[in-house]
Amino acid sequence: MERSACRPAESPEEQPAETTCHQLIGPLVSTAELTSPLRQFEETVASVLLGKPRPIRLAVVCLLADGHILIEDSPGVGKTSLAKSIAKGLAGTFTRLQFTPDMLPSDILGASLFMPNMGEFEFRRGPIFTNVLLADEINRTTPRTQSALLEAMSEHQVSVEGRTYPLEDPFFVIATQNPFESEGTYPLPENQLDRFMICTDIGYPDRQFEKQALEQHRRGEPVEVVEPAISGDELQRLKAAVRDVTVEDSINDYLLDIVEATRNHDELQLGVSTRGILTLYRAVQAYAYCEGRTFVTPDDVKELAVPVLAHRIVCKSILRERQRDRSRAIIHQILDEVAVPS
Repeated sequence: MERSACRPAESPEEQPAETTCHQLIGPLVSTAELTSPLRQFEETVASVLLGKPRPIRLAVVCLLADGHILIEDSPGVGKTSLAKSIAKGLAGTFTRLQFTPDMLPSDILGASLFMPNMGEFEFRRGPIFTNVLLADEINRTTPRTQSALLEAMSEHQVSVEGRTYPLEDPFFVIATQNPFESEGTYPLPENQLDRFMICTDIGYPDRQFEKQALEQHRRGEPVEVVEPAISGDELQRLKAAVRDVTVEDSINDYLLDIVEATRNHDELQLGVSTRGILTLYRAVQAYAYCEGRTFVTPDDVKELAVPVLAHRIVCKSILRERQRDRSRAIIHQILDEVAVPS
């Protein structure tokens, strides 16, 4: 378990030119005052996780839309760096939890302990009371412990022995699991996967960015020199702006057509739920805002349909190891078949 708080560091001008990421992130709104801290925040994270604009953008979408992200990838691709840099960019706290089979719900949520000197019970907060929680290898712990975390993610509060305790604001979970290992794991059931707004991977960086990473780490740990880019008040204003992003009726019909196609697909045992389409709606609003618009386009939907929907569907008669790839292929197929609004 690891805790750290954000610390200020060198300004963006002092960072190497190749690690600033106007070319990696894409255009943002240039006319609204709110977008300046958002742009700086994305560049801050991109200066640590080099050459990976897509997972950064997806994480920011989750953050702006009050969602959480599940990263399925092998060890050592930058999951911890992503989580730490987001926490520091928010001027918030960071906690890393390594999940194990013997972990209990109280190890995450906290517990009420009897204090003899006071003659009463006192609640001791668990590591979930943080701004950014890295739930590492979440499928290594039991379903009971998984459920305790995921319920807290959904409710943004913890209930212990009849009392409710609100979580930090913001509260953002980056959970990870290794899709290439199954021994000693407890796969997340469909209703738990549904709690994550986005499921994605990071992958290995291109050679040029991996070479830059070698130079960066020669000078020290890049995440340790990250400075805060967004205050709590600025983040709340950004979230409010995202909720005001326009979604035309034709886009609503497009979302419904895609979701209905998953429910009627011959290869699928389980299609996208109502929660799934509501989640996609919020996600495309956030994505459109990050792209510099106050309205959603069909391309925004196409961009997010796979990471938002693929982990919510269940294929018939297929090994779990092949479930992820086939689910993504089916969503791509549906996007090709469903009529796009003009």
